[in-house]
Parts: sequence; C-alpha cells; structure tokens
Amino acid sequence: MWIWVPPKKPKPKVPNAIKQQLTEEANQLIETVLKPKYLELPPTDNDFNYIADIYSRWYRNYFYFIAQYNCPSPEALAPSFESKYVRLEYVDENKFNLAYMRYNNQWCETHHERPMMECLNLVKGYLP
Repeated sequence: MWIWVPPKKPKPKVPNAIKQQLTEEANQLIETVLKPKYLELPPTDNDFNYIADIYSRWYRNYFYFIAQYNCPSPEALAPSFESKYVRLEYVDENKFNLAYMRYNNQWCETHHERPMMECLNLVKGYLP
C-alpha cells in the first residue's frame, strides 16, 4: 500500500558563534569537572580498560562528549579506542536535544529543546 510521506524538515545550520561558545563551555566543564572525576590511573593488572582522556568534537549538527579508553592488556585488539557517550543536537536558537549512548550502541534522547547551559549541567551526571 502506498502512503504519502511529507518531506523532512531540513536541519538548521549551527551558527559559528554557538559552536564557539559551546566548545569553550564544554572544554571548561571537561577540565574542571569531568577529568578530575573520571580519569583513572593505569591499573596495576593489565587486564582492564581505563579512561585515559575525555574531550569533545563537533560533527555537523551534533556535539559529542568522547571518552578515550586505553587497553593495556597484551591480548587487546588495539592499544586504545574512543567511545562517544553524550550527544547534543542543535535544534534551534540556543536549543539542543540531549542524548546518551545506550549499552546497545543506540542514542537515547532524554531531554528535548533545552538551553545550552542546562544541557551542560545535565552532562555532569552522565558517566563516560
């Protein structure tokens, strides 16, 4: 059966001022809150991964918080890997959707159309 599907609304382009402001605020949050709280010393037994760094990155309309894990085990497939764990999607003027990465590698949006600073305050509670 054929049905009519309306065209998708194009996503708005992120203004450079918003990109710069969010990057600066997020980097400050990472350096002052997330890194002191979640960075770990390398374990003495080399069997477990550990968080070595936390950073952020823009990709199109999405701003990601990323944790880099080191794998010291001699049986590891790679010496390190990165995991995106929180995503902010630009929706409109200073409005973002907040999502976290679930255990099944799918994004779960928890907050819709929230201001930037509110989203950054919520990021503090998400574990890398």
